[in-house]
Amino acid sequence: MNARHATLHAPHRRSTNIVRTERVARLVAGLVVIALGIVLLTAAGSVLSVVLGAVVVLVGIVLTATGGLGHCPLYQKLGYTPPSLRGHH
Repeated sequence: MNARHATLHAPHRRSTNIVRTERVARLVAGLVVIALGIVLLTAAGSVLSVVLGAVVVLVGIVLTATGGLGHCPLYQKLGYTPPSLRGHH
């Protein structure tokens, strides 16, 4: 296996790009949004409300996951790193 091939298949460790306060906020907000989505799903009276409830739950899962992992793929894509984390990668 050549070096280029090995690089392409090496596991990529994601760096933390969310500060602690934002991580906690994302976790709390994500759990609240998941609960809201579940309430919407249990009260769903139409296909549209089921879809809306499912989307709300998925948004909550994404918020919770990014907060728990400390990594936001959108921040990475945009090249954003909070000032307090710059140089800590």
